[in-house]
Amino acid sequence: METLSKEEYKIQSFDLETQNLLKTALKDPGSVDLEKVSNVIVDQSLKDQIFSREAGRICYTIVQAEANQTNGNVFRRNLLNRLQQEFKAREETRQRSTQEWVCLVSFICNIFDYLKVNNMPMMALVHPVYDCLFRLAQSDALKNEEEVDCLVLQLHRIGDQLEKMNLQLMDELFNLLRDGFLLQEDLSSMGRLLLLEILEFRAGGWILCETAQKYYYSEVTD
Repeated sequence: METLSKEEYKIQSFDLETQNLLKTALKDPGSVDLEKVSNVIVDQSLKDQIFSREAGRICYTIVQAEANQTNGNVFRRNLLNRLQQEFKAREETRQRSTQEWVCLVSFICNIFDYLKVNNMPMMALVHPVYDCLFRLAQSDALKNEEEVDCLVLQLHRIGDQLEKMNLQLMDELFNLLRDGFLLQEDLSSMGRLLLLEILEFRAGGWILCETAQKYYYSEVTD
């Protein structure tokens, strides 16, 4: 029940009707329209950065509740279908709104983090997640602090898991980041600092030693 109360807390930003829909989905998914539920969650994730980073936990709770109740996967199927649509339109989303684009990346990465099959990340999400991170590592995106911040945040959260799924792609991604850090002259000082921090983070086995942590986070707060 404690987990459920946390999920209910996260849905306070919705109108009352939608709150009730989501609360029911968390407890009794068989009694609501799960396609509508998945659309509500994705729509909110694309406009609310805080929600996009936490929505995976709500999705996980609904997936578990549905599996326990009916052994079904209607919600997960609808969620992945909608994510696939958003993923295909990602470049248009990025051109239209950087905020919506970074919310989309946060959400996809959050789903990758929470939705597991036999305690393993879903293979279907590995390449889409990498594609999003590679897009954030291109030179035009590295000029934008919001995109660099999003990239670094996702790598902190799921870099270790992603590397286990495909080491070669992670090596390629970090070659791009290293080149961006060393060769790209038009990075902001904050963008450069974030890149250096993530390069060190991976080099240390996805752990930042205490000294480095103090250095980077005092720089960020300053």
